[in-house]
Amino acid sequence: MSQVKENPARDGILDRLQVHILHPPQDRDLQHLLSVVDSNVLITTGEQLPDDIDVLVHGRPTHEQLALCTRLKSLIIPYAGVPAETRVQLLNTHPTLAVYNLHHNAVAASELALTLLLAAAKTILPVDRKFRNNDWRSRYDGAPTMLLEGKTALILGLGAIGSRIANACHALGMTIHAIRRQITLPPAAPITTHTLNELPELLSIADVLCVALPLTHETEGLIGETEINALPSPCILVNIARGNIIQEEPLYTALKTGKITAAGLDVWYNYPRSSEAQANTPPSEYPFHELDNVIMSPHRGGAFRLEELEKKRMTDLAHTLNALARNETAPHRVDLHAGY
Repeated sequence: MSQVKENPARDGILDRLQVHILHPPQDRDLQHLLSVVDSNVLITTGEQLPDDIDVLVHGRPTHEQLALCTRLKSLIIPYAGVPAETRVQLLNTHPTLAVYNLHHNAVAASELALTLLLAAAKTILPVDRKFRNNDWRSRYDGAPTMLLEGKTALILGLGAIGSRIANACHALGMTIHAIRRQITLPPAAPITTHTLNELPELLSIADVLCVALPLTHETEGLIGETEINALPSPCILVNIARGNIIQEEPLYTALKTGKITAAGLDVWYNYPRSSEAQANTPPSEYPFHELDNVIMSPHRGGAFRLEELEKKRMTDLAHTLNALARNETAPHRVDLHAGY
């Protein structure tokens, strides 16, 4: 176990919050974390797990690891979402453990969602491919595009990512409807919020459907043939969430037949299972790659320059740890029963 020295006393607080990070960050990232956490936060790192910690930072703790931490109060999953096996284990063995996510990559994911939307709406990739062969005809023939101003966007999920997508679409002059689990605080931009049971009626007005929901038992397979058939034509679909929220075969069929005019997809149905497989793994059993109306991205919504990414992760982790150390409400607490 690697022991990290406590921060120099800054405020005279004696009580400590004992925190352990199972997979140590790079030294520069750890030093940044230490520079922004409160002085009463004591951090250790490494594979050897102390038994006296209050907070564990890890995405997939085993039953044995959790059983060892006899005074554990909180688990911080250092990214968005809860792995299915972790959720099931916690519900079965530690249902009262406070679990938190980090949303440090929400800005990057929402930016990619907007990129996919604009690329799909303006048929950027087909035009680019033709123009690289000196073919100008798309300028004169009028390559099909969608004007977004004045259209209606339906955002499924109004969390850290969905709310940014909604605000960006509103800035483009779109009317925004959004589905969220709880309708409590008013959104930042003029957005009409709805509950999930209103989805069937909302689909018929969605010129743009953007999926930013977590994958749970409630959302898996949420968009299938019936829901796709309810969409107007033309319609653009963007999925920045998880592939299995949209049923695979109906999605492919709708794109192939033109029922869905275009799509920007960052999440898929089949992922590499090893580093060797990363160079040659089809993302679906259906040939989405053959369709000109699909913008394909290999689940890189939360990606940006690594140094920036990890610094932002450590900053968000510090915000959560400081809130816990001060007995304040920490951000992004997970409802294990809901799955997010």
